[in-house]
Amino acid sequence: MKNMLSCSPRAISRNLFLLSFFLFWGWFHPCQAQFRPQEQLGELFKEVQLAPVFPDSKTFPDCRPLAPPEKILKAYAQKKGKPGFDLKAFVLRYFELPVEPANQFKSNAALPVAQHIERLWPVLTRQPLAEQSSLIPLPHAYVVPGGRFREIYYWDSYFTMLGLQESGQVELIQSMVDNFTYLINTLGHIPNGNRSYYVSRSQPPFYALMLRILAQEKGPEVLKTYEPALRKEYDFWMNGQGTLTPGKPTHRRVVRMPDGSLLNRYWDDDPSPRPEAYKEDVEVARTSGRSHPEVYRDIRAAAESGWDFSTRWFKDGKSLQTIRTTQLIPVDLNALLYHMELTLAQMAHLQQNKTQEKLYRQKAQQRKKALLRYCWNPEDRFFYDYDFINQKTTDIPTLASVTPLFFCMATKAQAKAVAQRLQRDFLRQGGLTTTLTTSGQQWDAPNGWAPLQWMSIQGLRAYGQEDLANTIADRWIKQNTQVYELTGKLTEKYNVEKPGAEGGGGEYPNQDGFGWTNGVLLKLLKKQQTPARK
Repeated sequence: MKNMLSCSPRAISRNLFLLSFFLFWGWFHPCQAQFRPQEQLGELFKEVQLAPVFPDSKTFPDCRPLAPPEKILKAYAQKKGKPGFDLKAFVLRYFELPVEPANQFKSNAALPVAQHIERLWPVLTRQPLAEQSSLIPLPHAYVVPGGRFREIYYWDSYFTMLGLQESGQVELIQSMVDNFTYLINTLGHIPNGNRSYYVSRSQPPFYALMLRILAQEKGPEVLKTYEPALRKEYDFWMNGQGTLTPGKPTHRRVVRMPDGSLLNRYWDDDPSPRPEAYKEDVEVARTSGRSHPEVYRDIRAAAESGWDFSTRWFKDGKSLQTIRTTQLIPVDLNALLYHMELTLAQMAHLQQNKTQEKLYRQKAQQRKKALLRYCWNPEDRFFYDYDFINQKTTDIPTLASVTPLFFCMATKAQAKAVAQRLQRDFLRQGGLTTTLTTSGQQWDAPNGWAPLQWMSIQGLRAYGQEDLANTIADRWIKQNTQVYELTGKLTEKYNVEKPGAEGGGGEYPNQDGFGWTNGVLLKLLKKQQTPARK
């Protein structure tokens, strides 16, 4: 415990939490000793998920066992073959269903939507909790998205923080940043969410952007505090870069391109069905005609991308069975890593480490050059993911194309061309559609998502495309507000092609709450200076 001790009030609070948890459950590495239902429940887990006992596959992995797993499995072996055995009744006897803390909250659509969001922050806030379940305990308070998403999520949290910043919730932002720092320091990376079944993958790396929000509130010097953690996260994404050769151009998340430059892809270390979508993944693999581990890996890699799922990843542009995420260089991931490298360079500058500053600036410039070379299609004048197997852009238009604008990587001519394409093809009455394909997948048309609206708006503003940016902002605000006035809810996604319509598609119903929608909407409302434009 020596290296965790500190005299600051925040550190004392954290240390007391960790000490009480370790004394209660025993000293352990969070990943190794956490309850892992898919592994520790074996046949029972598969039977429950394939039956299925619950309509939502995420329910059972989130349940809390009421007895040690080995005792539950022994009881299951004794009872399952007997006449009248009821699998659901057995599960309800030995497991506690996940708690839904927001069930008692009553919305009032007569209130202004900004006031509704302010009322939601405490409803979506969770305090440190140590329980023997798949939930990985965190030392500080955090905000969850809402609905079935009962834990912290990596990239969601950045967009939630935008709203927390407008609400003056600086200490809650600090707590969430410190939680992510804790995860980096204990697991080596930030997982998809703080569940044991998420540990094998991450999500789009927004930690450096979270640090920027904190620096806006507490000054740039705060960046120095988090430099070791950000460097660890960078090392996670770049793991294996030194092992790449012309004959072995990939390792985990790193890809050596034909010109020798390094770019990244999404990945997952576990080629098995996702525990939280077990039945769905088994069915996709069964009907794919492909190697099952290969399909599972590509599904999980798409989950790491946050875009689960979209025809963006499908080889045939239609079906999940052809998913090929690990064969693609995503334009958004590499833009995020470019920003991470620039942030590491700034941290080195603050520490007066000129060698490290030069190193990371060079890495950023090399990545920018490679991204513009491989992900920009000069004939189509648009940014796409790059298929490094077939050595060409995918030419599947998506809103991921805005990230080079958001991080100011694009030339002025490229930004202008992207803006024209967005206005011509993506703009709808409720904002920007995610892709141009209607497939039934949630990250396709006609759905619009808060993070993509925000990055599009900010990216366009960075290149002087104010009129289009304002139009998108106004339409998105109107869509969110109309749904709120009709239902009393702010939801995960919206159908931007129909006034007042929620989003749909995907593996589960549209969820309300909703962290990143609240954050982006509140930020846009505060920025809005003029009446809504058509």
